[in-house]
Amino acid sequence: MRTRETTTISLPPEMLREVERARKAEHRTRSELVREAIRTYLAMRRLPTYTPTRAELRRIERGRAEIRAGRFVTYDELARRLDARPRADRRKNP
Repeated sequence: MRTRETTTISLPPEMLREVERARKAEHRTRSELVREAIRTYLAMRRLPTYTPTRAELRRIERGRAEIRAGRFVTYDELARRLDARPRADRRKNP
C-alpha cells in the first residue's frame, strides 16, 4: 500500500511565484505547502454556513458605506489609540 500518490497541477506564473516566496520564507517544500493549503480548504468546507439576517445585512451595508466614505480606522491606528489610553491601576489582592 502506498503512503503517497503523485499528482500534477498547473498554476498561473504569479501564483507559482507566491508559492515559492511562501515556501522559502517558511523553509518548506512545495508539497508541504500545497498539502496544508488543501487540508485547510477541505476543513473549511466542513464548517457550517451561516446566513446573515436582514438586520445584519443592513448593518454590513452601512459599514461598507462608511468605509467607502473614508470613515474608518486601520487596525494599526486602533492599536495605537488603545495603547495610548490611560490604564487603570490594577493591583493584586494581598
